[in-house]
Amino acid sequence: MRYAMIMAGGSGTRLWPVSRDGEPKQLIRFIRRPGDARALSLLEIAAERLDGLVPADRQFICTGERYRGLIRERLPSFTDERILGEPMPRDTVNAVGFGAAVFGKEDPDAVLSVLTADHLIQPADKFAKAMDVGYSIVENDPTQLVSFGIKPTYPATGFGYIENGGELPGTDGLGFTVSRFVEKPPLEKAEEYLASGTFSWNAGMFVFHAQTFMDLLARHRPESHEGLMKIRTAWGTPDQRAVLEEVYPELPKISVDYAVMEPAASDPKVSLAGVRMDVEWLDVGSWPSYGETLEPDTHGNRASGGPVAVHDSSNNLVVSDDPEHTIALVGCEDLIVIRTDRATLVMPRDRAQDIKSLHAGLPDELK
Repeated sequence: MRYAMIMAGGSGTRLWPVSRDGEPKQLIRFIRRPGDARALSLLEIAAERLDGLVPADRQFICTGERYRGLIRERLPSFTDERILGEPMPRDTVNAVGFGAAVFGKEDPDAVLSVLTADHLIQPADKFAKAMDVGYSIVENDPTQLVSFGIKPTYPATGFGYIENGGELPGTDGLGFTVSRFVEKPPLEKAEEYLASGTFSWNAGMFVFHAQTFMDLLARHRPESHEGLMKIRTAWGTPDQRAVLEEVYPELPKISVDYAVMEPAASDPKVSLAGVRMDVEWLDVGSWPSYGETLEPDTHGNRASGGPVAVHDSSNNLVVSDDPEHTIALVGCEDLIVIRTDRATLVMPRDRAQDIKSLHAGLPDELK
């Protein structure tokens, strides 16, 4: 059967100070869609994309255990048994393996899609079509690992890449074989990949047979496999929580791309496939990318949350959590100004990546 799991465990440090330890970026209600007065979180939007993809009882969220209460409040349709709570973050290979271990125990034929909680994807019908093709590839051949490719528009160094190795028959023109995965290449390589026309951005979403993934872990990451199998054995028993809390924090931290997808390219027991996802795709992982969700004024200024006054200023992003507090800019260009009741951030747009370094040095009470 088909299962879907949204990974929602990130902290979103590059969206500080709005994203905080108690309310990470996937739960912030700061996305407004045309014609909709409500502000929605990225996780709420990601959950909407599951409608019609798989039955509701096979839709899951994997997140930090400490966010369970907030998710239950914001997305009440996700009952406790459909939230996989990580005792602490152990990177994506263990989050994915957590789902594969649990669903594979309950259903030996489980085919699992792993979806992201921090992207805006339109239109929904093209997303659903690509996912259906991905499920079908794995259902026809359980040794296939499916990823989804986005046509690159610039030589990004913050995304992974997948190389097209040839068309895959019987996939409505969307499927292709994957020659290799490359995780976050340097600029010169990213420029080379863009010019070649044979590489796509890795959308960070996958479809695979749960048992195939666990077998890959056993071959390439045996420490993770051993721990996850202990969790799987205890799942559904009175020892479930105790074993999870004991074992999960000790799993080695590594991403699914480095741990499984890259070595899978040379693993003779599996095959790699890609599916073109011809959509508008925005990774809302930083303040400049969040700015792309807002309409600019005639001088390129973008604002959200509160009144803004500008004079002789252009290409600025201003975000406030106080609808009665005015932020005024005079003679400013290419700035990011983020105002909350707990902290205010001001920085040049081209220094947005440095928030991670700033955040790392903050005392815990400010994070």
